[in-house]
Amino acid sequence: MVNLSVSQEIKDIGETIDFTVAIPTYNGAERIPQVLDRLLAQTGIEHLRWEVIVIDNNSSDRTPEVVKDYQTKFTQCELKYCLEKQQGLTFARIRAINEAKGKFIAFLDDDNLAETDWILQSYNFGEKYPLAGAWSGQIHGDFEVKPPDNFSQIQPFLAIREHGQKAYIFDADNLKLPPGAGLVIRKQAWLESVPQQLVFKGRIGNLMVAGEDTEVLLHIYKSGWEIWYNPKMEIYHKIPHWRLERNYLLKIARGCGLCIFQLRLINAKRWQLPIILLKTVLGNMRRIFHHIIKYRNSLNNDIIALVEVNFYLGSLMSPFYSLLFYFHNLTNKDMKINHE
Repeated sequence: MVNLSVSQEIKDIGETIDFTVAIPTYNGAERIPQVLDRLLAQTGIEHLRWEVIVIDNNSSDRTPEVVKDYQTKFTQCELKYCLEKQQGLTFARIRAINEAKGKFIAFLDDDNLAETDWILQSYNFGEKYPLAGAWSGQIHGDFEVKPPDNFSQIQPFLAIREHGQKAYIFDADNLKLPPGAGLVIRKQAWLESVPQQLVFKGRIGNLMVAGEDTEVLLHIYKSGWEIWYNPKMEIYHKIPHWRLERNYLLKIARGCGLCIFQLRLINAKRWQLPIILLKTVLGNMRRIFHHIIKYRNSLNNDIIALVEVNFYLGSLMSPFYSLLFYFHNLTNKDMKINHE
């Protein structure tokens, strides 16, 4: 149930502007100038009070100097720099929420280039749909090299979403939700819905486990907010050649799968756990078997099929990963208590 009284709480913590653009970055000195240039070129927002916040997640390059150089160029709004020392995209986004003064908070990755009307379309949509807790638009791929044939089948793994020209509400019950790139969140929805401690921290380490974006959106959805697709919001996601290499694609697909079981538990009742477990294991075993039969003579050479199989393998392993994650946290908690 949406609690509209939380709007008073937002005012109490100092919200004074209409729109915040938050840009988490790690070693983005070479990428972030294009992102900021696109924001400087935004049109139709002369009536808005807005800000830009760069959240530096422990960069070792010239990111602080680059942002400082751009601060003099942002005359129509304030460009702020924040250093977030806890590593992980989740910590960077939480810091952005805490720093932001906007009613709406939009997230751009440091390789996302916004169309010139992106802020205007984002703001107008939030005003038009007061029950929208979060909304996202079209994410086009800006490829350094030509992607493989049939790449559209796996492009969501690289946060590319082109769902047509009609707005609709995402199917959160089936985990069909947008990525964090270009996502706009109503600050009220985050404050009343998202817990202080989140399970997924971002793609840290070799496993590259995903889920941080979906986890936040599921909590917002659980509180009664709607999650929308707004096709009038468009950004371009720059894809360097190494993101189309075989090993990277397989790793990112597995990482997207490993979070599935834990995500399905967020909006589930306790008695549903064994049902979700069985569906996760048996459903993905069936999908893997189907792919092995379908591509038995070409699986090793078909990168699209391999990526899909690796996602199913990650999903199949997700209950066991969730269990290992639980015992790891429990052990760390016991160690911390003993130390104290």
